[in-house]
Amino acid sequence: MTSVLIHNFGCRVNQAEAFGWAEELQSGGLRLERDIERSDLVVVNTCTLTNRAEAGVRRFLRKVVRLNPSARLVLTGCSVALDRARFEGGAQVWLVVPNEDKARLADRILDLVGTAAAPRRAEPFRSRALVKIQDGCDFRCAFCIIPSVRGGGRSLPAAEVLSKVRRFADQGFAEVVLSGVHLSSFGTDLVPRTSLLDLLATLEERAGGIRLRLSSLDPRFLTAELLDFFAASKAVCPHFHLSLQSGSDAVLERMGRRIGAARFDEILSGLAARLPGAALGADIIVGFPGESDREFELTRRFVEASPLTYLHVFSYSPRAGTPAAALPQLSAKVKKERSASLRALAGDKNFAFRRALRGWESEAVVVKRRGAGGEVLTPNYVKIRVADGLPEAKARIRVRIGEVTSAATEGRVCDP
Repeated sequence: MTSVLIHNFGCRVNQAEAFGWAEELQSGGLRLERDIERSDLVVVNTCTLTNRAEAGVRRFLRKVVRLNPSARLVLTGCSVALDRARFEGGAQVWLVVPNEDKARLADRILDLVGTAAAPRRAEPFRSRALVKIQDGCDFRCAFCIIPSVRGGGRSLPAAEVLSKVRRFADQGFAEVVLSGVHLSSFGTDLVPRTSLLDLLATLEERAGGIRLRLSSLDPRFLTAELLDFFAASKAVCPHFHLSLQSGSDAVLERMGRRIGAARFDEILSGLAARLPGAALGADIIVGFPGESDREFELTRRFVEASPLTYLHVFSYSPRAGTPAAALPQLSAKVKKERSASLRALAGDKNFAFRRALRGWESEAVVVKRRGAGGEVLTPNYVKIRVADGLPEAKARIRVRIGEVTSAATEGRVCDP
């Protein structure tokens, strides 16, 4: 029986794609494998967002060749879209699938290896289900290569989203993550035109009570009506991750973001006021071309004063073909120092956020099992280590938060 390992780089969209492939390939009779050395096929979903992601892809491919010389590599994703010729003909490369053909990746593999007489019972690829509901982007930020490698915005029809989410609810998943390259613009390309708000209202009413978690949101699309829906919703997790990028208006203008720090502050404050205890995260790019000490300090002060509870900090990485790549670049030393400064601040803010939740009781999803214990995830994105009493992964439980340190949050399972 053919075994397959799926390895992801990059965003939630890539994770959602891999989740779907795992289901389809197992339905076709392939066996999902976690060990490189025992895999007949290795599917690699690449990322080209940063130099670090690109380097990670290259290291992983070398690792596969070293540990399993007989494995056949299936390559796809944004690195492949950017420079397909670099991958074709590489060691052990068996199949290269462009981004525009990703939806047929599992079918193409099954056509080549054949399907089993009876489908295998699918082993969950992750403890939480993921659904890609949107792909591509119609915006052209000065630093971003993604529109060039994924194309314009495209939404999955709402009826298909509902069908997928219902199926995962029927399979016992407690939570589904809705992902998209530009999730906030969901539905603007559909006929008739619809919106993320319309979709979420439909899912809350008709998807069987499953929790809905949203991947990254563009604050330019967060209307007062959508914020009010988040506050009233019983289904949407109180966890919102925004593509912020900078707290300096001048840097945001050079990035082509078309939004100012004051509007970001208004949105964050609105979310914090409507949903006390919500996790509020943001992407920040440091070291963008021309970023002065003062402009970085504005970003640091913005973060410090904001209700943000965590950050994803990226050092600016020039991508050929984007406007920002042609500008004079800051030194690696400056980028490293600024990244370290923001990450330290983010760590302090996240510790304070979690520490304020000591003694708090919440429902949670079991995401990892280790013996009788493991890790659970609350709706507001707190990862809690539990020593014992956990049921199987993906189950929904209640948990009480106990000791909180800068490194971890401990808790225990509450009696039913």
